[in-house]
Amino acid sequence: MEEVNANPNMIYWVIFLATAVLSWAVGNALKRKFKEYSQIPTTNQISGKEVAEKFLRDSDVPDVCVVCTAGSLTDHYNPATKTINLSKDVYYGTNVAAAAVAAHECGHAIQHAQAYYWLSFRSKLVPVVSFASQWVMWVLLAGMLLIKAFPNLMLIGIILFALITLFSFVTLPVEINASKRALVWLNSSNITSAESHPKAEHALRLAAYTYVIAALSSLATLLYYIMIFMGRRN
Repeated sequence: MEEVNANPNMIYWVIFLATAVLSWAVGNALKRKFKEYSQIPTTNQISGKEVAEKFLRDSDVPDVCVVCTAGSLTDHYNPATKTINLSKDVYYGTNVAAAAVAAHECGHAIQHAQAYYWLSFRSKLVPVVSFASQWVMWVLLAGMLLIKAFPNLMLIGIILFALITLFSFVTLPVEINASKRALVWLNSSNITSAESHPKAEHALRLAAYTYVIAALSSLATLLYYIMIFMGRRN
């Protein structure tokens, strides 16, 4: 039994360290590139706020507001309030990085307005995942300690974690689609030039990688818990 338990532990730590290094590398590259692309002006010196408002007008989405929010990298779309929340650097920024972020968040607002399937599915998962996130670690810990007496307790924890993992993977098409919408519009509206557009594309691709790494890390952790469950049951 000790050998069975050692193998998943070793696999887990290898995967954990690999994903941690990847996440650090991508995060650093993202910050570095956004800083670099923040020095490249948009066509006509248009700000992130103006980019968002123009994208919404062009997409016939008049009921969404663009507001400035505190913090850095806090940009997001809130479907409950129909607001695009842009950090100060993006809201006032007149550069390619700010334009890319603002257009990406508009992509989510347009998804919402058009009832994009993956966004709708993701929204339905939010209350379930919120509940799962609050309890999953406690249930898993109790399940591992009491695996012999209450084997189904850990199974419940695994199911809760599986819902969180599912949410991570459902997030991927939502984020990728929002970036695609943003890039098509930035190009067609001449916000970015032939020279600066690849940089906007690169910035959004790096941002997407962070979601991919998070999803794969969640999947690896889920498999780890499953391996523990199967090993200790035997």
